[in-house]
Amino acid sequence: MHSAKLDDLKLRTASDVRTTNLSFEFFPPRTPAMETQLWSAIQRLAPLRPSFVSVTYGAGGTTQARTHATVARILRETSLCPAAHLTCVGATRDEVDEVARTYWELGVRHLVALRGDPPPGPPYAPHPDGYPYAADLVAGLLRVAPFEISVAAYPEQHPESRSAQEDIDNLRRKLDAGATRAITQFCFDTSACLRFRDRCAAAGIFAPIIPGLLPITNFTQMTNFAARCGATVPAWLHDLFAGIEPNTESATALAAIVAAEQARLLQSHGVGDIHVYTMNRADLCVALGRLLAKRD
Repeated sequence: MHSAKLDDLKLRTASDVRTTNLSFEFFPPRTPAMETQLWSAIQRLAPLRPSFVSVTYGAGGTTQARTHATVARILRETSLCPAAHLTCVGATRDEVDEVARTYWELGVRHLVALRGDPPPGPPYAPHPDGYPYAADLVAGLLRVAPFEISVAAYPEQHPESRSAQEDIDNLRRKLDAGATRAITQFCFDTSACLRFRDRCAAAGIFAPIIPGLLPITNFTQMTNFAARCGATVPAWLHDLFAGIEPNTESATALAAIVAAEQARLLQSHGVGDIHVYTMNRADLCVALGRLLAKRD
C-alpha cells in the first residue's frame, strides 16, 4: 500500500480528540450460543455509556419475537436506552401499531423506523393494508405515541434509488413526518459521508445525521455485506487487508486503527455522534471507545 495511505491511518494525538457520543447496533440472537455472545458484548459495552443501543428487525419481520425479547431484557437488566427497529414489510398498519403500543407500554421510547427489506425473492412491494414506506411508518408510529424516531440515510445512495437527490428527498419526507434523526448506512469513504451531510444542509435538512461505522471483524464477510448494501469498499482497504487472516492479532489491530481513524476524521469535521454496527462483537467496539475517550 502507498505510504500516503499509511500516513492517513496514523492516529492523531490525544489532544486532538473531542468528546464523541457513541451508539451501538445489535441483532437478536438465533441460538443460545449467540445469545451468550450478545449479552457478553452488551455487558462489555455498557461502561462506554452509549447514547442508545438499537436492536434490528429481520427481513419481513422474521425476528419480531426475538427483537422484542432482546429489547425487553435490555430494559430489565441494564441501564441502557434501547431503540427497537420496526419495518413496513409484511405487516398491516394495525399489526405494526400493536407492536408499537406494546413497546410503549414496556417502556421503550425510541424506535428506528425503516421501510425494510423483503425476504429473498421479488422486489419490495408495500403490503396492501400496511404502511407503504418509511415516511408513512414514521407518521403512523407518532399517532400511536410520542416516540423518538430514528430513520435511515444513505451517503452512497440506496441500491434501489434512481439518484442521490432522490435519497435526499426521501430523507426529507421522513424527517418532515416527524423523525428525530437519521443514522447512515455504514460507509468507509468518510468524504462521502461528509459530502452527504453538506448536501443535506444545502437542501435545508438540519436534523442530526449520525454516521454509521462498521468495525471490520472479518474482511471477506464485510465485503459480501457491503455488496448487498451498496456500500463501497475502497481499493486501499482491500490492499490493507490483503493476505491478512481473519480473527488474528494483525487483523484486529488493523481493524481498530481503521475504525478509530475514520471516527477521528469525522470528529475533526464536527461530527459528535457515531453509530457503531457491532455485529454483536465487543472487542473492536471497546477498543474504539477507549481510543476516542477524551483525555486531559
